[in-house]
Formats: sequence, C-alpha cells, structure tokens
Amino acid sequence: MTQAAEQEGAAAGDPLDAGEPADAEEPTDAERPTAVTETPDTDDTATGDTATGDDEPPLAKDTDTPAEADADETPATTATTAATATTTEVSPTTADPDADADATPDTATPTADPTPTTRRAILRARYPVAARVLSWTVTLLAGALVVVALLLPNKLADFRPSEFARIPVEALLGAAVLIALPRRPRLVAAVLGGLSLGVLTLLNLLDIGFNEFLGRGFNVVLDWSLLGDAQSYLKDSAGEAGALGATVAAVVLVLVVPAVMACAVVRLSNLMARHTATTTRATLVLSTVWMTCASLSLQVGGVPIASEHTAAVVRDRAARVKATIRDERGFAKEARADAFGNTPGSELVPDLRGKDIMFTFIESYGRSAVEDPIMSPGVDATLDAKTKELAKAGFHAKSGWLTSATYGGSSWLGHSTFLSGLWIDNQNRYRTVTAGDHLTLTSAFKKTGDWRTVGIMPGVQKGWPEAKFYGLDHLYDARHLGYQGPKFSWSTMPDQYTLAAFQRLEHGKKHDKPLMSEIILTSSHQPWAPIPKTIPQDQVGDGSVYDAIQKAGKKPADVFYNSTKVKQEYGKSIQYSVTSLIDYVVKYGNKNTVLVFLGDHQPMARVSGDQASRDVPVAIVAHDPKVLDKITDWGYSDGLRPAHDAPVWKMSAFRDRFLTAYGSTPHPSKG
Repeated sequence: MTQAAEQEGAAAGDPLDAGEPADAEEPTDAERPTAVTETPDTDDTATGDTATGDDEPPLAKDTDTPAEADADETPATTATTAATATTTEVSPTTADPDADADATPDTATPTADPTPTTRRAILRARYPVAARVLSWTVTLLAGALVVVALLLPNKLADFRPSEFARIPVEALLGAAVLIALPRRPRLVAAVLGGLSLGVLTLLNLLDIGFNEFLGRGFNVVLDWSLLGDAQSYLKDSAGEAGALGATVAAVVLVLVVPAVMACAVVRLSNLMARHTATTTRATLVLSTVWMTCASLSLQVGGVPIASEHTAAVVRDRAARVKATIRDERGFAKEARADAFGNTPGSELVPDLRGKDIMFTFIESYGRSAVEDPIMSPGVDATLDAKTKELAKAGFHAKSGWLTSATYGGSSWLGHSTFLSGLWIDNQNRYRTVTAGDHLTLTSAFKKTGDWRTVGIMPGVQKGWPEAKFYGLDHLYDARHLGYQGPKFSWSTMPDQYTLAAFQRLEHGKKHDKPLMSEIILTSSHQPWAPIPKTIPQDQVGDGSVYDAIQKAGKKPADVFYNSTKVKQEYGKSIQYSVTSLIDYVVKYGNKNTVLVFLGDHQPMARVSGDQASRDVPVAIVAHDPKVLDKITDWGYSDGLRPAHDAPVWKMSAFRDRFLTAYGSTPHPSKG
C-alpha cells in the first residue's frame, strides 16, 4: 500500500489506523458482506469498519470531514448522516463506485424545508419547557370545555360554582367508550361526540336566552321562526349596527362551538389512548366516587355531586318534541269546538248594544308592576290617582287578575288567548287558530252586525292577515296612523299619539254604528328607554314634537343591564301608558264608553323576577253602572288596582265569562 493510500484509508476510518495488525486475517465466506444492506453493531459503527474482499478495491467513502459535516448539518441530523455513511454496505460487484459515493450523502442530507412534524420536533427540542406548558394548557382547556358543556345550566340564575363542582356521568361513559375503541373508530366517535356536545351547548345557550326573555326553554320544533323576530327586535332597539353585530356573533358561535368542542374531545381521546392504563384507573376511581355520591345523595351547595345533567336535558328535549307533536294533533280539534260557535249574531252581547267598546292591551303590564317593591309605589300611585279622576268624570272600574299564556314576550300569544278563549302558548297553536274561524271577542261584535270594528296596531309594520280572523272591518297599522316623529326604541310611536290618532281617524268621527276597537299600546315595550313623556293634547300634532323628548331620553344600554334601573324605568313606562289611556277616556269618553284593558304578559325575568307568576292585571271601566253590575259575581276589586287576593283566572277563561255576563246564548259547535 502506498503512502497516499494509507493516508486515504486513515481519513476514511481504515481499520489499520485503529490499531489492527497489518496482516489481519481474511474473513471467511460466511463473514463476507452480501448485497443486502445491514445495520452493523454499535461498535462497528463507532470504528467505521467496512469489510471488503482481498482483490477488490476499497469502497468509496464520504469525503466530507467531520468538521464539514458539523458545519452543514444540525446536531440531530448529523448523527443520522454519520451513521448512514459509515454503516451502509454495498455489494462488491457494484459497477460504479463513484456513483455509490455520490448517492450516500444525498440520502442522508435533510431537506432545506422540514415538514411540520419535523419543525414541531425542532421547536420542542429548542424550547422543551414551553412546549410542555403549552401542551398541558391546551389539554386542560379542552377538558374544561367538555366539563363545562356537560354541566352548563340553561338558566342564568343557576350559574354558581356548585353547578360546576359535580362529576358528570356522561364524561365517565364517554371516557370508557373511547378507551375501549381502536384508533379509527375512536377518532370517529370523538368527532361525533364533540359535535353533538357542541350542538347541545348551542341549544343550552338558546334556552338561557328564552328563559331570560320568555320564561321558558327553546322549543326545537316551533321556535326557529322567533329568531327572525328577535333580529327585528334588535334592529329596532339597538339599530342596524347592533343587530348586524349580534347576527354575526350568532353565526360565529354556530360554526365555532361545535368545531372547537370536536377538537377538544379528539385531543382528550388521543391523550387517553397514549396513557391507557392511567386513564382506565382514573375512570374506574371516578366512577366509584360517582356511584357512591349518587347512592348517598351527596351534595355541594344544594346541588348533587353525581350529575346526570346532560342526559336529563336530552330526555327533556325529547319529551318536549313528543309533546309538541301530540299537541299539534289535538289542538286543531280543540279549536274547532266552540261553546258560542253557532250562536247567531242577534244573541251575542245583547246587553252591550249601543256601547262603544275598547279592548286595549298595555305591553308588558304584569302583576310585578303592581306588587314589586321597586316598581309598585309609582305604579300604584298612578292607578289610584287615575281611579279618582275616572270617578270625577262619572266612570267606575273593577279589576282582577288573569294568567297569561306567555311571559316576557310573544305578545300576540296573549292577545289571541284573551280574545279567542283558547290557551295559545306557542306559535303553532297561534297559526292553527288564526287560520280557522273560531269566534273571538272582537269577531263576536262584528258578527252581530251592530258595531263597526277597527284595529289600532302601531306595532304592526307590514301586512297583517290576522285582521280577518279577529273580525276587524278596518286596520290601522304603523303606516296608517300618520306619525312623523322618532321611534322610542322598539315602539314606533308614543301611546299618547296612538290614542290621538284613534280619536282623529275613528272615535272622533260620526258613525251610524257604535264602535268596537282593539288597541295595542306599545310604549311599555322593553328595553324601556327612552320613554315618552305626557304632553298637552293640543301639542301632539303629527308627532314631530317628540324629537326633543326622544333625544333627551335615556339610552337602552344605560338601564337595561342594571336590575334596579331597568325596574325603575319599566315602572315609569307603565305609568306613562296607563296615564295616556285613562286621560284619553276622561277627555273623550262618554256615557256609552266601555273600556276593557289589561297587560298581555309579565315583563322579562330581569324585571319581574325569576319566580314571578304569569299574572297580569285586567280592569273594566264604564260610565253606565249597569255594565259593572253585570260582573258583580266576579268578585273583582273596585278601582284600577286589583287587590292581592282578587280572583285569578286563566286568560283563556275571560272570553266565555264576558260573553255570558253580557247576555250571550251558548250554541256550541263540535268541530
């Protein structure tokens, strides 16, 4: 071997320079390398020993020096490259050693742009502590999301720490299933479970909103149409920007919540798969604790530790769906049956012939306005003062309580329940009854042929086909009342203007028949800011005078989110509406005037209280004492303010009692 060959062998890690004897024994046939590449033992790798035949020239080696390799490669890839370069063996019969030498570094050199997995690994290697902290933080957040979703109450009043200090049985069952499944079925189950949990979370959020505003949960069969009404309400109350922002937020929630929940469940399932033994033991321990707490009825803050909340919610929703479907089938038949359905017009309300009848609804006028300690002082003082004013003008009043079919909103359900004598507590019932010909109080007057029937509806801003069902000869909605002033939040016009328009368009005109009117007063509609003020009647005009009053009023955001302020402003709105109505009767009423006015429902829970009833005041005002004599047996209180123990009827009972009291003869229709 020449000196140059010896130097080349030393540079390549030749065994001769590693202390091997010069006359090393030739390997046997069994020890000769074959064409198959094998991974040598660690010792061979360390020495870089490569066996060759006697007559064959040495195999080409990687010519990079260790220093060059270190300079060009990261530490993680250098070791791999070195091991590959020193251990890869090629068949002695390779035709082109140079080509083989070129191939070795190409396969060992990493790409310039690492894959995401490699990049993540590099970041973990560089920042191991931060990577562990981030990983555990995300995992803990995923677990918290799942637990909160499983324990989420559907009422704001139930949000307290004890609600989230429980053990959800659904989490234990889900963990057991995910642990037992193979990889692919586990991922599918995790995604489906997360999506389902996300949908349930959205429905719970809808429940929270419906319970807060309407005093009931969201009906997955009937209530989708109300979401459009909610958007219209936001547009009227908070403006275009507020409504758009709320809509965008709702869409984002619908898209994000299920996706995030699915990712959270998948992450937890992967963690459980990596630590099967640990998670199995933890699931068994928690299941034992759950069963112990359930059997002993252990509680925290009055809330059971062993939770079945989500399962109960699902059962409740399923029961409500079944009940809704059954109700749809049965109510149509109920609506066709009517105690006065076949009564001829000549036998309807004969004792009110010649009287001008006003059926008036005051928006959100509930029992809380009369009895709540924050609101009642002002409202009661107004009711008492207006009772005295009526008496001075020759009018008298009696009042009681009715239990509304709705709460916090959906006023049309209260209106239709009162007028039809049917319990209409959902949108499907409303559609069913208004599509038929069930007799209403208003249509009863039309059926006689002795009254002109009109509707004054400032809250209606588009076509209202229900006017035919209610038997109205003419309808005046917001477009027909001539108002040129500003809106007061949701309310299109102040009540005082509405009544002035009624006087100008109908009541003040001469008619060949008495007038029966259905009037809706809207100034007490939430959010109760800004509130109109009573002004001299001769200043009402076309309503433009209200511009300054509206601008000087409070903003909804100033009062709506403060429980005390919102109650105070609500009370003021009821005082305004009652004052407007009674002032109108005192000024424009006569000996033939009969007024029946009531609230359509209680205000939302923020105002009326979480445990409030659905009761609303109802009063009958008349100049002719014989009118009130007809209802002496009702037990109503004298005056506009009903006593606490005055009779309470379901709102649906009023129609038949009223028709009977004033001489109507029942002729039932069986449907």
